[in-house]
Amino acid sequence: MTVLGQTERFVMRWHYSKFEKSRYTTICRTLSRNFCDSNQNDMSYQRLKKMLATDEVVVIDVREPWELREYGSIPGSVNVPLGQLNVALQLNPEEFKERYGGDMPSHTESVVFTCLAGVRSKTAVDTAVSLGYSNVHHYAGGWQDWAKHEILQTKD
Repeated sequence: MTVLGQTERFVMRWHYSKFEKSRYTTICRTLSRNFCDSNQNDMSYQRLKKMLATDEVVVIDVREPWELREYGSIPGSVNVPLGQLNVALQLNPEEFKERYGGDMPSHTESVVFTCLAGVRSKTAVDTAVSLGYSNVHHYAGGWQDWAKHEILQTKD
């Protein structure tokens, strides 16, 4: 191999590694902003209650139907089990309404995902973001937090 050939290979590797580092940095920033910074996606009980009162939000409960029957659900929420969410959010609105009994959110509409304690709803947020939904949140306390606050309100 000539000296020129070795130099060309070195330059190509240098450019490639610089490109990969830049690409890696961009991917990490995007993931950090969209998925890892959970505080920006968290929804409090008070904020959710206010948004529900003004119909500013679609609430999707990602628990299994038996869980809703056994424990209860947030009034007005639509039940789409987490295992069906990816497919459900790609249906046409009429089919979504027929299958799940509620209106399908648009990609820009405010959507709050909830579950029992806030674990599955985080996964639901990631799924929705990967499908192009831009205004998604998760109710970190889930049904357990909702029920606790609702019981406290009825005692007052």
